[in-house]
Amino acid sequence: MPDSLHIASLIVHTHPHLLSAVKANLRRIPDLELHQDSPEGKLVVVLEARDESRILATLDSIQSLPGVLNAALVYHEILDDPEPPAATVDGNHTGDA
Repeated sequence: MPDSLHIASLIVHTHPHLLSAVKANLRRIPDLELHQDSPEGKLVVVLEARDESRILATLDSIQSLPGVLNAALVYHEILDDPEPPAATVDGNHTGDA
């Protein structure tokens, strides 16, 4: 069975005056990317994991961070084959056909 890659997007709502501290704590979480934030204390976060339970565990961790009011899952996708396509030369695959 091929490995799968779970991609999840979250909205994290923080106390606005603690936004910088929350962002610093989020940056310490493996496989997490911060994409957008607003002065109102809202952040868009993307997670990557090998299984759904890791996404849920990370979501729980985020919700318990100081300054976080709420974290909500807004998108989840499972990629069955996370390997990049074979290299190409002039737009043609160089791998086996």
